[in-house]
Amino acid sequence: MTSLATARSGRAGRAVRFAAATVALLVPVAGVAADPPAATAPDTTAPDTAAPPTTTDVGSPDFALHAQSTFVEQATDSFRSPYAGPNSLSPHIGRETFDASLFAGWRPWRGAQVWIEPEIDQGFGLDGTVGAAGFPSGEAYKVGQRRPYLRWQRAFFRDTLDLGGAAVDVPADATQLPEHVTANRLVFTIGKFSVTDLFDTNAYAHDPRVDFLNWSMIDASTFDYAADAWGYSVGAALEWYEGRWTLRGGVFDLSTVPNSAHLDPGAHEFQMIAEIDRREHWFGRAGRVSLTAFQSRARMGLLDAAVQLAGSTGTPIDIAAVRQYRGRFGASLAIEQSVADGVGVFARIGKAAGNVETYEFTDADRSVSAGVSIDGARWRRPGDTLGAGVAVNGISAARERFLAAGGLGLLVGDGRLPHPGAEQILETYYSAAIGGHAHVALDYQRIVNPGYNRDRGPVSVFALRLHVAY
Repeated sequence: MTSLATARSGRAGRAVRFAAATVALLVPVAGVAADPPAATAPDTTAPDTAAPPTTTDVGSPDFALHAQSTFVEQATDSFRSPYAGPNSLSPHIGRETFDASLFAGWRPWRGAQVWIEPEIDQGFGLDGTVGAAGFPSGEAYKVGQRRPYLRWQRAFFRDTLDLGGAAVDVPADATQLPEHVTANRLVFTIGKFSVTDLFDTNAYAHDPRVDFLNWSMIDASTFDYAADAWGYSVGAALEWYEGRWTLRGGVFDLSTVPNSAHLDPGAHEFQMIAEIDRREHWFGRAGRVSLTAFQSRARMGLLDAAVQLAGSTGTPIDIAAVRQYRGRFGASLAIEQSVADGVGVFARIGKAAGNVETYEFTDADRSVSAGVSIDGARWRRPGDTLGAGVAVNGISAARERFLAAGGLGLLVGDGRLPHPGAEQILETYYSAAIGGHAHVALDYQRIVNPGYNRDRGPVSVFALRLHVAY
């Protein structure tokens, strides 16, 4: 156990040497890669009127290599903790995570793209990524290792069919070759990728490598999206762009059991997702409103059934003992809006079924978040970003009873819950650009009632993030 200021020199030195070696390996890639924005989803904004393409292709138009490396060190303060359980956040601890990714893309024919992403990961989230439904690091997976290991996170095919309308430029990105398309189009994606590459995206709060870190800021907490323990799934999605509207739908594999490292390859446990969004130009400024809904079909347990079984048998509560094939539904509404030059606001609100165990993401039945992102060009620091946001997570009465009886969720479970309360989160960060490819960020979070427990906290979480991308 260690704080941010007193991390063991051996561990810190190893992380620094590993980060430096990775940066050295990534530098040569800059010679063949375009300089992409940090987001991984393609720009889908359609212009109001027809206009000639303005994007200039950089490097080969049919092949690209991009790379990124991100290091995050986090620590908690010495907060109040009268008792703890298996899924409790601990006072006065520090942990680091590190990843390095290579993105390789190829265009076999016009409109089609193939992408792969091998990634090296190392490190752990605080307490092994448990302790709060709004976990403080989106860079921390629900698995971890002390030594670096290799994963193939993405391997997918995307094809675009133009349907007419105004000309649109889709700029180069980490998983996007530059394209000249029409505003009205169909986009088909199949393979292994993250559900959040396409669904619940947001220009101001969605990528823990460059903006907010807390899980409740980068996605709706109630969006229990299909994913393995690293946040990726296998599936297919279809997007239909028509004027200002976009309709999306997809089917994805769920894990074999909740929060598993393995996906169900037979599609016996799966998730269907639908999303509709409309691009707006309120008061002459770009914005977007989107509604996302999901339906999971898998072996899941009813929370009250688990409590009743434990009470009648006198055994510890075990959600796995009452799992049967059933569904869980949830929906969320999100907005993003530019309000001034370099200033954008965002908000999400979500609700999911509260009588069934959560399956993949985090333990929340109600959620709301909102915040602001300000570009540093306003104080002559273009490339810098200042962000601030708040989030509130809530759970159902059934989930309260389950946790009070000693049940464990995906991320929360203090062994008891005599005084439940809504989880309240404040996050603010400043990301400073260094040169053309690197950013250093300081992040502070305040979590009130972590794990919905008024007996614990409030918790202060401090973070340092280093990010390099080419």
